[in-house]
Amino acid sequence: MDLASDPLPAAGRFVGAEHRYPLRVYFEDTDLSGIVYHAGYLRFMERARSDMLRCAGIDQRGTFDRGEGVYAVAGLNIRYLKPARLDDDLVIVSRLNELRAATCLIHQTVRRGPEVLTEGDVRAAFLSLDGRPRRQPPAWIAIFERLMTEGD
Repeated sequence: MDLASDPLPAAGRFVGAEHRYPLRVYFEDTDLSGIVYHAGYLRFMERARSDMLRCAGIDQRGTFDRGEGVYAVAGLNIRYLKPARLDDDLVIVSRLNELRAATCLIHQTVRRGPEVLTEGDVRAAFLSLDGRPRRQPPAWIAIFERLMTEGD
Protein backbone atom coordinates (compact mmCIF):
# COMPACT_ATOMS: atom_id res chain seq x y z
CA MET A 1 0.00 0.00 0.00
CA ASP A 2 1.47 3.34 -1.11
CA LEU A 3 0.30 5.97 1.40
CA ALA A 4 2.08 8.72 -0.54
CA SER A 5 -0.63 8.49 -3.21
CA ASP A 6 -3.50 8.93 -0.73
CA PRO A 7 -5.51 12.11 -1.32
CA LEU A 8 -4.93 15.01 1.04
CA PRO A 9 -7.73 16.95 2.72
CA ALA A 10 -9.14 19.90 0.79
CA ALA A 11 -7.16 23.03 1.65
CA GLY A 12 -8.70 25.43 -0.79
CA ARG A 13 -6.65 27.89 -2.82
CA PHE A 14 -6.09 31.58 -3.30
CA VAL A 15 -7.57 33.41 -6.25
CA GLY A 16 -5.98 36.83 -5.95
CA ALA A 17 -6.61 37.99 -2.40
CA GLU A 18 -9.52 35.59 -1.83
CA HIS A 19 -9.12 32.15 -0.34
CA ARG A 20 -11.70 29.67 -1.66
CA TYR A 21 -12.44 26.56 0.38
CA PRO A 22 -14.69 23.82 -1.08
CA LEU A 23 -17.03 21.94 1.20
CA ARG A 24 -19.92 19.51 0.89
CA VAL A 25 -22.84 19.48 3.31
CA TYR A 26 -23.18 16.13 5.07
CA PHE A 27 -26.03 14.69 7.13
CA GLU A 28 -24.17 15.56 10.37
CA ASP A 29 -24.30 19.26 9.39
CA THR A 30 -28.08 19.38 9.11
CA ASP A 31 -31.17 19.36 11.27
CA LEU A 32 -34.12 16.98 10.76
CA SER A 33 -35.34 18.97 7.76
CA GLY A 34 -32.02 18.60 5.91
CA ILE A 35 -31.09 22.27 6.37
CA VAL A 36 -27.70 23.25 7.79
CA TYR A 37 -27.99 24.03 11.48
CA HIS A 38 -27.00 27.66 12.21
CA ALA A 39 -23.86 26.73 14.19
CA GLY A 40 -22.68 24.60 11.27
CA TYR A 41 -21.84 27.73 9.29
CA LEU A 42 -19.47 28.78 12.08
CA ARG A 43 -17.63 25.45 11.77
CA PHE A 44 -17.45 25.82 8.00
CA MET A 45 -16.04 29.33 8.32
CA GLU A 46 -13.52 28.26 10.97
CA ARG A 47 -12.19 25.49 8.73
CA ALA A 48 -11.87 27.91 5.84
CA ARG A 49 -10.04 30.54 7.95
CA SER A 50 -7.64 27.95 9.32
CA ASP A 51 -6.82 26.67 5.84
CA MET A 52 -6.55 30.22 4.50
CA LEU A 53 -3.82 30.92 7.07
CA ARG A 54 -2.10 27.60 6.38
CA CYS A 55 -2.15 28.19 2.60
CA ALA A 56 -0.73 31.68 3.15
CA GLY A 57 2.25 30.21 5.02
CA ILE A 58 1.19 30.96 8.59
CA ASP A 59 2.12 28.18 11.02
CA GLN A 60 -0.37 28.57 13.86
CA ARG A 61 0.54 25.25 15.46
CA GLY A 62 4.29 25.95 15.45
CA THR A 63 3.74 29.42 16.92
CA PHE A 64 1.58 27.95 19.68
CA ASP A 65 4.06 25.12 20.37
CA ARG A 66 6.90 27.66 20.72
CA GLY A 67 4.81 29.60 23.26
CA GLU A 68 4.61 32.70 21.05
CA GLY A 69 0.83 33.04 20.92
CA VAL A 70 -2.42 31.92 19.46
CA TYR A 71 -5.41 33.37 17.62
CA ALA A 72 -8.82 33.61 19.27
CA VAL A 73 -12.08 34.92 17.89
CA ALA A 74 -12.64 38.33 19.50
CA GLY A 75 -15.76 39.28 17.57
CA LEU A 76 -18.21 37.80 15.12
CA ASN A 77 -21.04 39.21 13.05
CA ILE A 78 -22.94 36.72 10.91
CA ARG A 79 -25.93 37.07 8.57
CA TYR A 80 -27.96 34.11 7.39
CA LEU A 81 -29.50 34.85 3.99
CA LYS A 82 -30.52 31.50 2.47
CA PRO A 83 -30.31 27.92 3.75
CA ALA A 84 -27.75 25.35 2.68
CA ARG A 85 -29.08 21.82 2.38
CA LEU A 86 -27.89 18.24 2.55
CA ASP A 87 -25.46 17.38 -0.31
CA ASP A 88 -24.97 21.00 -1.39
CA ASP A 89 -21.52 21.82 -2.74
CA LEU A 90 -20.41 25.04 -1.11
CA VAL A 91 -17.43 27.36 -1.34
CA ILE A 92 -16.37 29.47 1.62
CA VAL A 93 -14.66 32.63 0.38
CA SER A 94 -12.41 34.40 2.89
CA ARG A 95 -10.71 37.74 2.48
CA LEU A 96 -8.65 39.79 4.92
CA ASN A 97 -10.29 43.23 5.17
CA GLU A 98 -8.42 44.93 8.00
CA LEU A 99 -5.09 44.52 9.72
CA ARG A 100 -4.07 45.95 13.07
CA ALA A 101 -1.12 45.22 15.33
CA ALA A 102 -2.86 42.48 17.33
CA THR A 103 -6.00 41.76 15.26
CA CYS A 104 -7.24 41.09 11.79
CA LEU A 105 -10.73 41.24 10.33
CA ILE A 106 -11.70 38.50 7.89
CA HIS A 107 -14.83 38.74 5.75
CA GLN A 108 -16.30 35.38 4.76
CA THR A 109 -19.14 34.29 2.51
CA VAL A 110 -20.66 30.85 2.19
CA ARG A 111 -21.71 30.36 -1.42
CA ARG A 112 -23.61 27.77 -3.40
CA GLY A 113 -22.59 28.58 -6.93
CA PRO A 114 -23.13 32.32 -7.35
CA GLU A 115 -25.64 32.51 -4.45
CA VAL A 116 -24.44 33.97 -1.15
CA LEU A 117 -26.06 31.93 1.61
CA THR A 118 -24.31 33.33 4.66
CA GLU A 119 -21.81 36.12 5.23
CA GLY A 120 -19.87 37.16 8.25
CA ASP A 121 -17.04 39.21 9.63
CA VAL A 122 -14.67 37.63 12.12
CA ARG A 123 -12.17 39.59 14.19
CA ALA A 124 -9.29 37.36 15.24
CA ALA A 125 -7.00 38.56 18.02
CA PHE A 126 -3.47 37.31 18.51
CA LEU A 127 -2.98 36.49 22.18
CA SER A 128 -0.11 35.44 24.40
CA LEU A 129 -0.63 32.04 25.98
CA ASP A 130 -1.86 33.75 29.15
CA GLY A 131 -4.64 35.43 27.13
CA ARG A 132 -3.26 38.95 26.71
CA PRO A 133 -3.33 40.69 23.31
CA ARG A 134 0.05 40.92 21.64
CA ARG A 135 1.44 42.02 18.30
CA GLN A 136 1.18 39.51 15.52
CA PRO A 137 4.51 38.11 14.32
CA PRO A 138 6.18 40.48 11.81
CA ALA A 139 6.36 37.74 9.17
CA TRP A 140 2.60 37.28 9.46
CA ILE A 141 1.99 41.01 9.12
CA ALA A 142 4.03 40.95 5.89
CA ILE A 143 1.96 38.04 4.56
CA PHE A 144 -1.30 39.81 5.44
CA GLU A 145 -0.17 43.08 3.85
CA ARG A 146 0.69 41.21 0.65
CA LEU A 147 -2.71 39.45 0.64
CA MET A 148 -4.57 42.70 1.18
CA THR A 149 -2.89 44.36 -1.79
CA GLU A 150 -3.16 41.39 -4.20
CA GLY A 151 -6.82 42.05 -4.87
CA ASP A 152 -6.44 45.82 -5.30
